[in-house]
Amino acid sequence: MKLLEKDFALNQTGTAKIMPEEPDDVWLLYNLILPGDVVSSDTTRKVHLESTKATASRVKLTLHLKVTCRDFHNDSSTIRLHGRNIQPNQFVTAGSFHTLTLERNKPFHLRKKLWNNDAVETLNESTETSKSSSDLAVVLFQQQQAEIYLIGKGVTTRCSKIEASNSNANSNSSRKGASWKSMFFRDVFAAFVKRVDLKVVKSVVIASDDASTREEFRKFVYSEAKRVRMRWIEENKSRIVVAGSGNKCELGEVLGDRAVMDLIKDSNVGVEMRALRELWEMVCNNSDRACYGPKSVECAHEMRAIETLLISDELYRSAEIGTRQKYEGLVKSVKEAGGKALVYSSMHVSSSQLTQLTGVAAILRFPLPDLEDMDV
Repeated sequence: MKLLEKDFALNQTGTAKIMPEEPDDVWLLYNLILPGDVVSSDTTRKVHLESTKATASRVKLTLHLKVTCRDFHNDSSTIRLHGRNIQPNQFVTAGSFHTLTLERNKPFHLRKKLWNNDAVETLNESTETSKSSSDLAVVLFQQQQAEIYLIGKGVTTRCSKIEASNSNANSNSSRKGASWKSMFFRDVFAAFVKRVDLKVVKSVVIASDDASTREEFRKFVYSEAKRVRMRWIEENKSRIVVAGSGNKCELGEVLGDRAVMDLIKDSNVGVEMRALRELWEMVCNNSDRACYGPKSVECAHEMRAIETLLISDELYRSAEIGTRQKYEGLVKSVKEAGGKALVYSSMHVSSSQLTQLTGVAAILRFPLPDLEDMDV
């Protein structure tokens, strides 16, 4: 989400110019925009012009609606606002009822009579998350291909897949083999430069089950950066590390590497992975300090026992509005009680483990052995 303009302060009247970029941004706005707020947005309407009264023409105009109600449409990731137009123009009278549709990549102005703490925090957190959504980049080599992943708060995204040319890769000639690797590395480097911004990404891991490949590519990155004078790479060499083992190199194994865990320990993804690992170990050891399943988690929360809530976005961002509001309320309530809440995207590298535990689980402040008998 982009906050394009800001003219408001806590507990005062003010306006913000906002542009949603992701489907979740639209859902967030559905909860942020309330009846009584004023939304201004460009739109089009069919009107009868003086010169062409017989036929209607579509014209561009700006509506300023005082919102009376709103509907969220999950399939299209849009919000349909209903309200009265409060500023007349040559096509629309004041006080007339109209609708506006808010969608991704379409900016609008939101005016609130009172920007309370919840509204300010919601908007600030959503815009800060979009600015720094990736903590770690992983360049993962597997046989004759490479994949580039961006890993951030709750989300793992494969943003590039580069395959080597079969004709060159299968060549028996050592000279052609060296040429093939150089061409392959150059393609991977080009994708890396395009997708990874070290002003945002805190660390980079080059991983492969072949030690020579990962070391060679790291040296290639350094030499290529020096050749084309990419100072932003040369100045951040310490943030580019290698990882991997003699076995088949998978993303989950790479992130579980001790050196990588040390590298990301203070980042969002490091916190998420440690929490999931801690939860899984507790569950496997039959610890009374962990629980999972809606009933057990809700019961634990009623007793203010939740230290860390872990929830999948399949529940937190459910297409069913009632389910979505239920778990958003749970997350908010856990935070208000002093606990932490971590939302795991289905794209998170470790999301399958949480899914096996029904999608909602908790690490507890104190043991609750009786929760084991509850139906999850």
